[in-house]
Amino acid sequence: ATCSTSPHAPHDRIVMSLKDNATWKAVKPFMNGGLSGMGATCIIQPLDIVKVRLQLGATGGPFSVATSIIKNEGFGTLYTGLSAGLLRQATYTTARLGIHAKIVDFLKEQNKGAPLPLVQKAGAGLAAGGLGAIFGSPADLSLIRMQADGTLPAAERRNYTGVGHALTDIVKKEGVGGLFVGASTTAVRAMALNMGMLASNDQAKEMMKDNGITGFPATLGASAIAGFFASFFSLPFDYVKTQLQKQKPLPDGTLPFRGFGDCVVKTMAAGGPLKFYTGFPTYYVRIAPHAMFTLIILDQINATQKAMGA
Repeated sequence: ATCSTSPHAPHDRIVMSLKDNATWKAVKPFMNGGLSGMGATCIIQPLDIVKVRLQLGATGGPFSVATSIIKNEGFGTLYTGLSAGLLRQATYTTARLGIHAKIVDFLKEQNKGAPLPLVQKAGAGLAAGGLGAIFGSPADLSLIRMQADGTLPAAERRNYTGVGHALTDIVKKEGVGGLFVGASTTAVRAMALNMGMLASNDQAKEMMKDNGITGFPATLGASAIAGFFASFFSLPFDYVKTQLQKQKPLPDGTLPFRGFGDCVVKTMAAGGPLKFYTGFPTYYVRIAPHAMFTLIILDQINATQKAMGA
């Protein structure tokens, strides 16, 4: 018998052990999804806080709001809630992209490897978004509260020092159930966003492949299309979710909105259907790039692992 003296032998054994490892196969789509979402969040965070401020009543366009924040509160304010944003991606995006990958793999097996029809792609996105949102709801609530704090009068500010402080303060004052305020709306919004994002991304990739477009151009084009549909389908739910999560008790102890339906009715009465698309340009500029960066980073991670044989 001969022994391998290749300097790559230990590396090859590690890669082979990963490729055939059942635990790695199970964990990989979730880990890759979380890493891609966290990477995108680090890039997009300033746009997110501008979007929240506009939805909460700030006047002017995205650039004037951003300029005002920097002038009055400092540049670092644009990254308020980054810890909560990263925690949200580590929970929500890890779950939604991991679950989506598992559902798509299952459906492909059922379809004998044939491309999935659009209705199945939409269903996979809806299911993954709803389930992922359940895991991410506490971090999402913390993020909204931290970003909205600067819009409140000084006496009413919560002054959270970080996501840990926000989570413990919410539990202390509102109980564990307080972590899931607006969770049903968050789930519906996530279902709409993921249906638009993931179904259109897969469909666009297939159409581009049929037309000879592959590799990074296909990833870029499909992710741009996915970003638009994610924004279009999810903004009305995002608007209602933000209103529910940032509300504070009235002097009589009641909340301005009793729930999702009540918020929808009152918003419709106050501003009509277009009120739900308040801040659409900023929302699109925030959601589309985040969707694009998430999908691009995810594709690069998958491609790198494939090249390594993992």
